[in-house]
Amino acid sequence: MDTIDIKQLLLNVKENKVDIEDAIRELEELPFKDLGFAKIDNHREIRVGYPEVIYCEGKTVEQVKEIVEFMASKNNNILGTRASEDMYTAVKEICKEAEYNKLGRTITVNKKKQAFTDSYIVIVSAGTSDLPVVEEAYETAKILGNRVEKITDVGVAGIHRLFSKLDIIRGAKVVIVIAGMEGALASVIGGLVNKPVIAVPTSVGYGANFGGMSALLSMLNSCASGVSVVNIDNGFGAAYNASIINKL
Repeated sequence: MDTIDIKQLLLNVKENKVDIEDAIRELEELPFKDLGFAKIDNHREIRVGYPEVIYCEGKTVEQVKEIVEFMASKNNNILGTRASEDMYTAVKEICKEAEYNKLGRTITVNKKKQAFTDSYIVIVSAGTSDLPVVEEAYETAKILGNRVEKITDVGVAGIHRLFSKLDIIRGAKVVIVIAGMEGALASVIGGLVNKPVIAVPTSVGYGANFGGMSALLSMLNSCASGVSVVNIDNGFGAAYNASIINKL
């Protein structure tokens, strides 16, 4: 439930379309719903503009299914990240609208229509091996109501590939740059655009990459002033922040 839903409910009460007792039932679970193993934050969309997102990794299939079932009953758009195919199969039984991005490991359920932004977010990745993080970021940005463009496999080993897409990159309101290995792509793009760059280091690389640490440290030490950095493989976090910027 968001502010628009609450205003409509109060208007319906005022116009005698909904009685007070029914309105109370609608509102009584507003702060949160205690499922025993989880407390669903029903108030989050009112506070911050976006509903709660389900981080599925570490949860059981039944737990994910029960959380989705409750959120769907509130007509929420739903995003589950780091989800398995078994989780998706279980969710699909109760939400026919559910879709699964196998590469990005996301479950999305669109329960209510939303307008997409005129401005757009562009997601740029260095290599094909970074695509799982790209897809997580893409699905996140999209379900939050953003237009999204993807430019993939344009890393610094073949920098001419990047230059051919500069018009699209420069036209975005915010740029997400996803790269593993040494993570140099974020600095290159940061030096070419006048938009905020959110860098995502990935765990892609040989041993000295240290599971993404080399890319993380390179991005944190970028000499390009407009580069901010999220955690390793955190496509969700990058897209969430990009969405906030895109809607300012």
